[in-house]
Amino acid sequence: MENAAILLVDDEQALLELLQTVLHKEGYTNIDSVGTGEAAIAACTAKKYDLIVLDVMLPGRSGIEVCPFIRQTTDAPILFLSARTSDFDKLTGFAIGGDDYIAKPFNPLEVVARIRAQLRRYFGASTPVNGGSAAEMERGPASPIFDYGRFKVDEAAGELTVEGQAVACPALVFQLLLFLCKNPNRIFSKSELYEKVWGDDAFSDDNTVMVHIHRIRERIEADPSNPKFIVNVRGLGYKLVQGPLRENGTR
Repeated sequence: MENAAILLVDDEQALLELLQTVLHKEGYTNIDSVGTGEAAIAACTAKKYDLIVLDVMLPGRSGIEVCPFIRQTTDAPILFLSARTSDFDKLTGFAIGGDDYIAKPFNPLEVVARIRAQLRRYFGASTPVNGGSAAEMERGPASPIFDYGRFKVDEAAGELTVEGQAVACPALVFQLLLFLCKNPNRIFSKSELYEKVWGDDAFSDDNTVMVHIHRIRERIEADPSNPKFIVNVRGLGYKLVQGPLRENGTR
């Protein structure tokens, strides 16, 4: 994981140097940095990165504007940096493809901790959410295909197919869907889902779970605004249903 290719995007040279220094001390040496959104798009087109740290307020195109272009070339985690910390700003960042949102000013060690956590999830996207080795995954019973009719989740291959067609699925979206497939008809609160899938209680954010649920629905539901598979049970949380929607379930 220390060999992961990381791209830092920020127009503050001092901040880039600070992050590079801290990351180097933590063993990460494959680091590139650029100062504009246009340069970030070019870098991601020319090289495969395992994680991108993207400032929101950039000269020219903002991080929010360039994120969708980066998402066309990679499903690697994108961590937004921004001094804008309203719920709307965070939700916007998550909705366009971000995986984390870090407020400025920040503790560099916290950024490194979040980078490490995101890389752990990214590289472990095809491993079981509840644990298990790669060897265990290769055995038939340990690597089932979860078939819900309209969609299928292949744990070993790390693939989602909807109506027979493969659907691109970022690592954390796939992990959350896989966890729900392994625990059908069970209600989980947002904080429980964050703990089970993200694993970092200290950084828990209900908005993160909500946005990732929305991303799953966009992929597996015939009508994401009227979900039949992943439903919200009012006041309790979310569950993946097998069969008809329960009377106490709300969308």
